Amino acid sequence: MPKHGKRYRALTDKVDRSKQYTIDEATALVKELATAKFDETVEVHFRLGIDPRKSDQNVRGTVALPHGTGKTVRVAVITKGDNVAAAEAAGADVVGSDELIERIAGGFMEFDAVVATPDMMAQVGQKLARLLGPRGLLPNPKSGTVGPDVAGMVRGLKAGRIEFRNDKTGVVHAPIGKASFEPGNLSANYQALVSALEAAKPGSAKGVYLRSAYLTSTMGPSIPLTLSSQAQA
Repeated sequence: MPKHGKRYRALTDKVDRSKQYTIDEATALVKELATAKFDETVEVHFRLGIDPRKSDQNVRGTVALPHGTGKTVRVAVITKGDNVAAAEAAGADVVGSDELIERIAGGFMEFDAVVATPDMMAQVGQKLARLLGPRGLLPNPKSGTVGPDVAGMVRGLKAGRIEFRNDKTGVVHAPIGKASFEPGNLSANYQALVSALEAAKPGSAKGVYLRSAYLTSTMGPSIPLTLSSQAQA
């Protein structure tokens, strides 16, 4: 559905561009603007006061959204030994070691996240880095997808833990739920994300850190947000 159509223009008219909305105002409005025939994802976009060209200013982390994302996350676990049973008990959708690596290398992609134990990362890096890396699916300790506790990693992803990172323009895009969520739940998820972003502020970043933020649904217009707590240098 093109965003320049009559429907989109009518929705845009409901957003006052002369003001910045509080998160509570914005989450109530975003529900009103989400009029598509499916349950739209609600996303927030932060412009950060960083220089993304400098490696020491890139922002990356994870956050457990208190009310989840509203999305069913399919988790693949690459491990072996006793960890196989632990991953399956935690709800992993597919579990395996060398044979799963070969399946993925052969085109199997029916998952939304990949978890691996450290003893499998050499094979994962060698055979799957070029395939999973560009898709943002390569297991990484910084994203909470590499470690010995496979059960904890799987449960976290299933419960709504998300990874965030800035793009090459210094903007972080992240989902905080669905349009069907209660406004208060969207607000709580947003606040959890803001706290995680502020905790991930690079020490070398100077000046205003959280420069602007916008809330939007998949097919709706963006809503400018007020940032009551702007991290300063």
